[in-house]
Amino acid sequence: MDKNLEKFVKDEFFKRRDAESKNFESTVTVGFPVYDEQEVLAALDCLLNLRLSQGPIVKEFEKEAASYMDVPHAVAVNSGTSANMLALASLINLGMINPGDEVIVPAATFSSVVSPIYQLGLVPVYVDVGQTDWFMNVDEVSKSITDKTKVIMPVYNLGFPGEIEKIVDLAQEKKLKILEDCCEAHGGERKGKKLGAYGDVSALSFFVAHNITTGEGGMIFSSNEEIDNALRELREFGRLFDSKNRFYNDNLLSDYDVRYVSKTSGYNVRMTDVAASMGRVQLSKLDFLNEKRREVVEKIVEIINKKEWLSTIVPREGDKSAHYGIPILIDSEAPFSRKEICVYLESKGIETRAMMMGCLPDQPAFRDLNHRIHGDLEFSRTLRDKAFFIGCHPALNDGHINLIEESLKSFYKKN
Repeated sequence: MDKNLEKFVKDEFFKRRDAESKNFESTVTVGFPVYDEQEVLAALDCLLNLRLSQGPIVKEFEKEAASYMDVPHAVAVNSGTSANMLALASLINLGMINPGDEVIVPAATFSSVVSPIYQLGLVPVYVDVGQTDWFMNVDEVSKSITDKTKVIMPVYNLGFPGEIEKIVDLAQEKKLKILEDCCEAHGGERKGKKLGAYGDVSALSFFVAHNITTGEGGMIFSSNEEIDNALRELREFGRLFDSKNRFYNDNLLSDYDVRYVSKTSGYNVRMTDVAASMGRVQLSKLDFLNEKRREVVEKIVEIINKKEWLSTIVPREGDKSAHYGIPILIDSEAPFSRKEICVYLESKGIETRAMMMGCLPDQPAFRDLNHRIHGDLEFSRTLRDKAFFIGCHPALNDGHINLIEESLKSFYKKN
């Protein structure tokens, strides 16, 4: 690319970012797209080369993402929700599971975990989450398994590693598939292994608020070539994925262009080369960005731990959290409600979010759909009523952290 153009883009980017930062300095946002002129130049180069839809840059992004995760296969899609949908649909298309089969999920998480399950005619089985990591309770998972159970779907809430190895052992014992939802766990590790490299298939999201972003986007990882082929077919209209043969033949079609053979009823959820060009640059920065998140989290957690009636969770020793957000749980004895503290914090410029969808079977969208609830979901419902989270992205500085500390201090004086 022309050096003058590169300089212009760089100068213009920093000029606009500096102007925007004046508003940003007085707010602590839940998420923030942390990128610079490198991503802008990569996207611009893609556009100047007339690369718009899925093409060679997506392929490179897939290879690099698979290498980072230390798994053989990666398939890029347009969102993390699509990643979950295609992962389950691929298992159905391969006959590994069937409509009506049960998928065990944590009750306390985001709706994109279960929406594809309902939509594909599968049956979610809700289990409670544990108090130490807000990860699905392994004992409850074990007790919830029936003859209809075919998949366990662990979710790393807010990027915190759970005891996934116990889920793997259980799945192997019961001959079940594992779909890891890693949409909030970019680069997180459990016992030195990347979250997303444990299951038969896993899903990642590149939404704008996540640890790295392509604006919108997702990725599916697997170690199974058969699943990988099925994912690629489903991603593009159900086309036959066959890189070896130019023409297709059967008892009805003769020497038919293989690119226009529809093998299954598929979707169109491709990632664009423009998004992938940003993703490749972002991926190269992921470990650095996560380290910055950990530095931010350490400072904010120290503040939270000094406050009566508030608690948070931390990774187990040796594990690495991706830290999508900082979870905060309000004690049942607190003299204030979640609404009161969140409204106050937001009045001071500190964004808050409830703990995702709280307890999913209690949500209006899912109450009357076909599912099974195992146990009383006591802690999931505690999170529904008493938990929230705040941001911890790498753009936060000591001024933002001081704002959090002073805001909590003034709130406690009022209460």
